[in-house]
Amino acid sequence: MRLALIAVLIGVACLTTGASAADVERWVVVPDASTITMRVGTPVGARTGRFTRWNGDIRFDPDRPETAEVEIEVDSASLRMEDARLTATAVGAGFLDSGRYPRIAFRLTGLDRAGGNRFTARADITMKGVTRPVRFPATLRSDGQTAQMTGGFSLDRAAFGIGTRGPWNGLIGQQVRVDVSLATRPAD
Repeated sequence: MRLALIAVLIGVACLTTGASAADVERWVVVPDASTITMRVGTPVGARTGRFTRWNGDIRFDPDRPETAEVEIEVDSASLRMEDARLTATAVGAGFLDSGRYPRIAFRLTGLDRAGGNRFTARADITMKGVTRPVRFPATLRSDGQTAQMTGGFSLDRAAFGIGTRGPWNGLIGQQVRVDVSLATRPAD
């Protein structure tokens, strides 16, 4: 749910293939051109939210994207839903529990070419003290001065202990969709 949430998801690239982190250029996120969103089903339709605060450590070589290293931290309390009541519930103790678990972590563990600018990303997501692996298709475009990664995946919220107790559990879909659009540029 917040993974995006980390985000996200923010990256799609962390398998090193011979280059050390010191050899790979550091990149930064362009927040105004990036988004981490989530969507979950309910009996009255899908509910969506957007994470508004995150940061990342990104090391990226446009000529060798498979060597990218990405770690993103999302502020779990930064989730904003369609209205204030939904936001309060989503970041509250029964769901993301932002008070006890203020961060959602995304760490890219591999990026495999799937043809052209398409990749299969592998990452570990940590929420509420639980880490689970995810695999997802991602698209990466770079002109050497900017890079844009887009991708998305579904998470089983119960696997992270999110919304598993009380009346909400039966009313909210088990799968949470996380979509990421990450714009980056070389660090100054």
